[in-house]
Amino acid sequence: MKPRIPRHVGIIPDGNRRWARERGRPNDEGYQAGILPGLRLAAACRNAGIEQVSVYGFTVENTRRPPAQVTAFRRACVELAGLLVQAGAALRVVGDAAKPAFPAPLRPFLRRRGRGLKVNLLVNYGWAWDLAGAREGSIRTHDIPAVELVIRWGGARRLSGFLPVQSAYADFFIVDALWPDFDEGHLRGALEWYETQDRTLGG
Repeated sequence: MKPRIPRHVGIIPDGNRRWARERGRPNDEGYQAGILPGLRLAAACRNAGIEQVSVYGFTVENTRRPPAQVTAFRRACVELAGLLVQAGAALRVVGDAAKPAFPAPLRPFLRRRGRGLKVNLLVNYGWAWDLAGAREGSIRTHDIPAVELVIRWGGARRLSGFLPVQSAYADFFIVDALWPDFDEGHLRGALEWYETQDRTLGG
């Protein structure tokens, strides 16, 4: 019997700053350490047969952090985007591009580019910004499909504003390990757990 694989998986890669502090390093180094795990995760999702992945880069709220940290996670998102494109992902960047915090090099990806695994990288994303689009007819992420499984690293049990409409009926899997310590076994464990869930979608 074929395993039941979610078509769209949401990723909340938390714990970068804690990872750096545990090693006596500046907080901003944790973001750099989270880049290659993002690339490895995308490859693992593609190999598992997942069609689309939405990944939290940084939120509007994150930009209130100290300037050095903001610079670091903006740079990390740009670097990750470049690596994903090189690896053949169909990248789309989602977020409030009208604000200065949005990295200019990512503007070409406000429309999806590429034909591989669909990756939505949430950059300067805010749930209020997203839902405010409804005043103009539809939420700003109206063309992103429902998320079936959300995986959060770092042990926290909250969505933190992650695609609230798409995640309304998502199953939620927590990985206690910090994001820079990503292991493909984390994804396998989440997918095995997902297969055991009874997805009634409220019915």
